[in-house]
Amino acid sequence: MPHRTQQDEISHKGAGAQIQVAPRGRGAWIRLRTLILLRWWAIIGQLSALIVAQRALGIQIEAGLCYLVIGASIVSNLVASLVFPATKRLNETENLAMVLFDLLQLGLLLYLTGGLNNPFSVLIVGPVVVSASSLSSRSTLFLGMTAIVIVTVLARFHLDLRSDAGFVMQRPAIFLFGTWVAIVIGIVFLGVYSRWIVTEMRAMSGALQATQMALAREQKLTDLGGVVAAAAHELGTPLATIKLTSSELASDLPEGSEAQADAVLISAQADRCRDILRSMGRAGKDDLHLRSAPFTAVVEEAAEPHIERGKLLLFDNGPAHGASQAPPVILRRPEIIHGLRNLIQNAVDFAETRVWIEARWSGAAITLRIMDDGPGYPTNMLSRIGDPQMPRLARNNSALGAQRPEYDGMGLGLFIAKTLLERSGAELSFANGSDSFRGDSARRERIGAVVEVAWPRSALEVSGDNSLGGIGPNKPIMP
Repeated sequence: MPHRTQQDEISHKGAGAQIQVAPRGRGAWIRLRTLILLRWWAIIGQLSALIVAQRALGIQIEAGLCYLVIGASIVSNLVASLVFPATKRLNETENLAMVLFDLLQLGLLLYLTGGLNNPFSVLIVGPVVVSASSLSSRSTLFLGMTAIVIVTVLARFHLDLRSDAGFVMQRPAIFLFGTWVAIVIGIVFLGVYSRWIVTEMRAMSGALQATQMALAREQKLTDLGGVVAAAAHELGTPLATIKLTSSELASDLPEGSEAQADAVLISAQADRCRDILRSMGRAGKDDLHLRSAPFTAVVEEAAEPHIERGKLLLFDNGPAHGASQAPPVILRRPEIIHGLRNLIQNAVDFAETRVWIEARWSGAAITLRIMDDGPGYPTNMLSRIGDPQMPRLARNNSALGAQRPEYDGMGLGLFIAKTLLERSGAELSFANGSDSFRGDSARRERIGAVVEVAWPRSALEVSGDNSLGGIGPNKPIMP
C-alpha cells in the first residue's frame, strides 16, 4: 500500500507554474583566498612552535628539514596568490588537492618532530574536518583514510625528540597507543559530526529559501488578484454602458440586418469581458479586496484549487461548546492560505475518495483538522514530518512511485506548510486516523492522515474597524 509523505514541489492548480529547488553541487563554494589565509595562519603557528621548542625549551630537532617543509607551504601560497585572482573559487578537485597538500605537509612535519610523541599531532584532525564541511563524501572519506594511515605510520616511524642533554623524549607505549586511538576516533567522529551538521544546515537553508519563494509567489498572486479586481471594478461601469447601448441598438435595428448582428456581437463581447475579469479576480472586490475574512472563508479559499480534482471535500465548521456561532474574522495572510493549501493538497493527493476539513473555534483557540480516508502516514516517518530530508526514504518506495510517477525532489511541501503556519503562531501535529479515531464510531471512516493546526485566537483574530472593511475605495485609473 502506498504511503504519503511530503510534497516535493510548490504548486498552485491553474497557476501554470511550479517552484522547484534544484540540488546544488559542492564545487566553487570556497574562495582560494580563504584557504591561503588559513594556510598563512598555520605557517605562522608552525614557525612559532619550532622557534619556541628549539630556543626556549632546548629541544633538539632537525631544524633545517623542518624549515624546508614549512618553506614548501610558503612557496605554494605565494605561487597561488600570484598566479590566480583573489576571487577564484576552487572546484572539488582543486579543494581536494589543497587540503591533501596540507595534510601531507603536516604529516611530514610531525615525522621530523617526534611523531605521535609531539603534542601537536592532534592537529592532523583539522584537514579532515575542513574537508567534511566543504567537500563531497567521497573526498572526505579519502582524506580521512589518508589521515589514519599517516597517524598509523607516525606511531611507528618518526625522528625522536631530544633534550639538550641527549635524553630521548618519548611516551610510554601504552600512552602512545592511546594517543593513536584518540586521534583515529577524533578523525572519524569529528569528520562524521561535521558532515552531518553541514549537510543538515544546507538542506535547511535550501528549504527555507524555497519557503521564502513560495511566500513571495503567494503574495504576488494575491497582489495580482487585487489589481485585477480593481480593474474589474473600474471597468464595470463602461462595460455596463456598452452592454446597455448595444442591446438597445439591437432592438431598434431591422431584424436580420448586418447592423443588428454587429450590435448583438458587441453585447456578447461585453459579457465576455465581464466574465473574464470576474474569473481572473476570483469574484472581484468582495473577496480579494478584503484585508480580512471569516476563518471559514479563508479555509475554503485555500481549498478551492483542489475541489475539482476528483475527491470529495467535506467542510465541517462550527463553534466549540459555549463559543459564539459566528466564525472569527482573521487577516487573509498569504502564509496561512499557502500553508493550508499545501496541507489540503497533500490530503487530496493520497485520499481514496474523501477529505474532511473540520474547523472549530472557542474563546481562546482556533483549530483546523484535515483528515482523509487514504493510507495515512508511515509509522516510522511520523516523528520526522516537517524535516526537508525525510523524503529520501519515500523516494525509494516503489509503491509510492507507481501512484505518483512525478514524485521527485526535495520534498518541501509539508516543510513549507509547517514553516509558514508556525510563523503565523500555529502549532501543528500529525497522526493517523486509524490510531486517533479507533473508538469513535462517527469518525471511523477517517482512517488516513490527520493534520491538526491550532492557533491562539489572539494570534489570528482581528477586531474593530479592521474586521469590517477592505482596503478602501478604489481610486480612478487615470489614462
